[in-house]
Amino acid sequence: MTKGNKKIDFESSLKELESIVEKLEDENINLEDSVKSFEDGVNLVKECQKQLQNAELKIKKLLNDGSSTEIDNS
Repeated sequence: MTKGNKKIDFESSLKELESIVEKLEDENINLEDSVKSFEDGVNLVKECQKQLQNAELKIKKLLNDGSSTEIDNS
């Protein structure tokens, strides 16, 4: 997920996801806010998955040939 054009790092994304879960567990949240928070959470999960896949590809490349060439699957 991006704010403007700046990517949020993985750890910040996880903290934001935790915050969203707490918000969704609040019994006083209205439907509109609930749906918006859920949408934000889904987008964060997708970004986290992408970051994890990129890290995995980089590690595999390092293990295979020692190259640390940056992999960009944006």
